Amino acid sequence: MNDDKGEGVAIANLIGKDRSSVVGWVYRWGTGALGVTWGVEGPQPVFEIQPDLGDAEKREIDFDRLMKILPPSGV
Repeated sequence: MNDDKGEGVAIANLIGKDRSSVVGWVYRWGTGALGVTWGVEGPQPVFEIQPDLGDAEKREIDFDRLMKILPPSGV
């Protein structure tokens, strides 16, 4: 990780409602903050995080809200 360039490291996969697709990633940025980055399809409903994160980390990325995202139209 290069803090000078604001880079982060993916620490977990966001697994979609189909329970097999990776729909996004949780990143820990050089500042220590967590953030979510989505795949090319954009925000998707999330079923779980692999590997699982602690409760404080889940609150930081608002995991409850990620589980309630509406699927894209046509799905």
